[in-house]
Parts: sequence; structure tokens; C-alpha cells
Amino acid sequence: MRPRAIAVVVPAHDEEALLPRALTALDAARGHAAPTGVRVVTVVAADRCRDATAAIARLAGAHVLPVDYRNVGLARAAAVAHALDVLGGPAGVWVASTDADSAVPADWLAFHAARGREGWDAVVGTVTVDARSPAARGAAARHQRLYYATRPPDGPWRHPHVHGANLGVSAEAYVRADGFPPLPLGEDQALVAELVRRGGRVLRTPDCPVATSGRLRPRARGGFGDDLAALAARG
Repeated sequence: MRPRAIAVVVPAHDEEALLPRALTALDAARGHAAPTGVRVVTVVAADRCRDATAAIARLAGAHVLPVDYRNVGLARAAAVAHALDVLGGPAGVWVASTDADSAVPADWLAFHAARGREGWDAVVGTVTVDARSPAARGAAARHQRLYYATRPPDGPWRHPHVHGANLGVSAEAYVRADGFPPLPLGEDQALVAELVRRGGRVLRTPDCPVATSGRLRPRARGGFGDDLAALAARG
């Protein structure tokens, strides 16, 4: 597949504090992807937001899709559907998913586009934890030790993790897999599992990790942030 466009999707619920950093990072990544001639469309699904999330996204030039789900699976899927409508369908489109509390590296979109050209149906990436408070830093250090426990001393690491903050998929493969399911948690894992079940070429790689927030009061209950909070509680 030679991507003609990249659809960046960002679900957000009351993320006025962290969304500016996420969008600034995406803008830098767009600048790296632009020389390749790939069009980039960013859609922020503002899910039941009571703050300035939508206004911040519009000011940054993103497409804003207000939704009232309070469900990350539905919000992420709605953002993809909106992006594909803007781009005229899934043919030649790569979907790049991240989160409103995360900052992608500058080469992130170029990296995903390159993997699409290599023929991968999906790229399942890793994250690092951007922890600011002492409690969060301690939890992040413990998390990272557990996170990399399966990494071999040499050779490629086909890691076991799945993060909506660092996930890419061919839009055509995404449609064949019926997209993100309407789950309040684990929609990213479910999509990857379905891609694998259907025989998709899925690359699990630690290259090009995304920095995600180390906050200990997460938006989604039972997810990554709760794992960090549990580690922090252990002291």
C-alpha cells in the first residue's frame, strides 16, 4: 500500500490541559510527513467535553467531532469514520491512532507511512511514560521494568502490548475487521486481535514509541492510568 493520506484520530474527554501538547507534537509530525506528499487529516472526537477541548482542537486546525458517548471505543470509531468521509473512503488511507494525553515523536507519521508502503496492515507500537510528580515517577519506573520484561537481550522484540496511543492500521484492513468495537476499554486490543484473526500482517515494534501521560487520575477506568496508580499505591 502506498498511503495517499493519513487519518489521525484522537478521542478526548475534558483534555484541555494536555491536548495542546498532543496537537503540537502531531503538527511537528505532520511537517515531517509533508515532504512525502501524504495528506494528513486530524480528527479530535470531543466526547462529552465540558471544558475547552473542542475550542483548543479547532484553534490547532483539527477537525472536531463532538460526540456524547463517554466511551472510547465509540469515540475512536467515530473519529475514523469522520476522517474517511473527509478523505473520500478508505482506499490508500492509513489510520494513525493516538490519545489526547500523549505526545508522538516528530517522525511518527513518516514512520507509519513507511510501514504502510512496506505492506503491513497494522503497526502496534509501544509507549514511554511522561511522569511529572515524584509518585508518578516511581510508578513509571516500576511500570517500565515490568513493561520490558519480555524484551530479549538482542534481536527484534515482538512485544505483547497494545496501545490506542500508538496504533496504526491500513484503513482497508480496518474496515475488513469491522473497526474499533464499541467498548469502554480495550477497543484497541480487540481491533488488533480481529486483524490477526483475519490473517492481517501486524507488526509489533518498539521503534518510534509515543510518550503518554503518567497521571495517576486517568480518564478511562481500568486502563493504563489505573495500572500506574496501582503501582504508585504500592510505594
